[in-house]
Amino acid sequence: MAVRTVARIRKAVITAAGWGTRFLPVTKSQPKEMLPLLNKPLIQYSVEEAAACGVDLVVIITSLGKRAMEDYFDRSFELEQMLERQGKTELLDEIRRLSSLADICYVRQKEQLGLGHAVLTAKNVVGDEPFILFLPDDIFEHGELVLKQMLAIHERHRSSVISVREVAEEEVSRYGIIKAKKVAERVYEVQDLVEKPKVGEAPSRLAIMGRYVLRPEIFAAIESTPPGRNGEIQITDALKRLGQKQPIYAYEFDGELYDAGTLLGWLKTTVALGLKDPVIGSELRDYLGDQLRD
Repeated sequence: MAVRTVARIRKAVITAAGWGTRFLPVTKSQPKEMLPLLNKPLIQYSVEEAAACGVDLVVIITSLGKRAMEDYFDRSFELEQMLERQGKTELLDEIRRLSSLADICYVRQKEQLGLGHAVLTAKNVVGDEPFILFLPDDIFEHGELVLKQMLAIHERHRSSVISVREVAEEEVSRYGIIKAKKVAERVYEVQDLVEKPKVGEAPSRLAIMGRYVLRPEIFAAIESTPPGRNGEIQITDALKRLGQKQPIYAYEFDGELYDAGTLLGWLKTTVALGLKDPVIGSELRDYLGDQLRD
């Protein structure tokens, strides 16, 4: 499906309020979202992706102990002056670019009551506008292109759009899964959504991944959604409720998806991105080859 010019969505929400328990003890004092993938923290990939799609206000949902993210995207005049004195112009340009990617505001999720609840905390900032939702653990190989396809679908149908990909049968219990009717190449109308179904009970193998284009009506749907598993309000359950009132579409994206939300996934993502890096990729490939031969 060809990408075409679409009306710009101005706001994005990035959820970053979780405890990061899979990475303890390092996340006791360091936000998981600030763990490095090469020379950038995990959350920067989502902020850059949002900015590349024309977003000018990024709302980051945080919690206690996440102040490092605010400092990271702020200006650092002392650092800039030091780099300027030392003639490190490329690094200086990068540091200045970082603080001007987009306007960023921070909203605290005061209780860990699930992804749906985290999104709801952004309601007063987002207002009555469609917005993009990022789950920063998911790093898309073609993130900007995936989102632009989703934005085109949103403009065409004036409906919420979720990203999906086909997973193995034994993996369906890890994801929200959709029941879908294909309406175009890689585009589906969502007929039902199930949060982490048992193997053998899933309506398909199309799993929801970490990019959403959401209509503002999602907030009312979340507010009327009761807590589910573990007492948490799930975004999948809220989308199911929203789908009873208005159509929802899904885009089956192409390209790799890296899941940096677990220790092994984070290591795999780091290696995969390192191998593609034009500066260190060749040397890293040689090093890994030597290690595998030993």
